Order: sequence, then C-alpha cells, then structure tokens
Amino acid sequence: MIIYFQLFYEFFLTGLFSVGGGLATIPFLKDIGERTGWFSAEQLTDMIAISESTPGPLGVNMAAYVGYETAGIPGGIIATLGLITPGIIVILIIAAFLNRYRNNAKAEAFFYGLRPASTGLIAAAGWTVVTLSLVSIQGWNQIEFSLPCLAIAAVVFIVTHLKKLKKLHPVVWIILSAVAGIVFEL
Repeated sequence: MIIYFQLFYEFFLTGLFSVGGGLATIPFLKDIGERTGWFSAEQLTDMIAISESTPGPLGVNMAAYVGYETAGIPGGIIATLGLITPGIIVILIIAAFLNRYRNNAKAEAFFYGLRPASTGLIAAAGWTVVTLSLVSIQGWNQIEFSLPCLAIAAVVFIVTHLKKLKKLHPVVWIILSAVAGIVFEL
C-alpha cells in the first residue's frame, strides 16, 4: 500500500514542477530512479526511446511504465494519476481566474517568467539524454564516448538534413532507429 502512495507522491511532484512538457520530466525521472532504485539510468534511456516512439505524451507514458514495472497495473494507473493531477488542478485554477486577471500585468509577468524555467528544464533533459546515450561521465577526468552511438547520431544528423529524406514520414525514422538499435545492440 505504501508503494502506491510513494508512486503517486513522486509523480505528483514531477507533474507539479516539470513545466514545459514531457521532456521537462526527464531530470525529475532521473532523480526518482537514483533515489528509489525503481529503475537505472540505462532503463531510463530505454524508457525515453520507447515513450518517444509510442503515441501519447512522453511524461504520461513514462509514468505508466514506471508505475507498472514497480507495482503492476494499479501502480501504472496511480503513477499516471499522480503525474496528471497537478496539471488538472492548475488548469482548473487558471480557468477560474482567467477572466478576472486576463489583462493583469503581474499575471502576464508570471507566465512570461515560466518560459526560462521551461527552457532550462528542457535543456537539462537534452543534456541528460546526451550523457545517458552518447557519453559516460565517471568523473571530471573520466569521460568515455560510445563510438557506435556517436556514429549513429552523426549519420542521423546528416541524413535528416538531406532534402529528399526530410520528407520521410516519422514512422519510417522510428522503424529505422529501432532496426539500428537492434543491429548494434544499443
């Protein structure tokens, strides 16, 4: 029973503070994995890849996955509810006060101030993905690069900038990425 409360609590905090969408949840998820031991950094990388490849919001997919792996179907439901509850509460509060404070300079300044926070969280998420998949930082003077991952990243960068290939449907890219992951066992 305690695991359900802990899942709801951890994902409630993630949903409350990860302003900016699914990628902004990644630093929080990394912290959850390190503190609780529910998943490793390598498993987080796999979760990101799978969640980005499947329909639905990244954060919700990851909450459902972690909850399910930790405590089965009820855990998946509870973790997902924990993640989305703060957003629902905030939307209800904003909707209640939107008309009242629509032209208020302080309210506009508040929302304008959220932009750098969102940008910072997304940048932290990007850095987390890079360090989890392309490099391994053991200390200030111990950095190891994953040559296969760097090679694949370079090829993808070059290929996606070719005009003819830019028009390919995203599903094609997802399938090609899955095949590359299987072939190189990444």
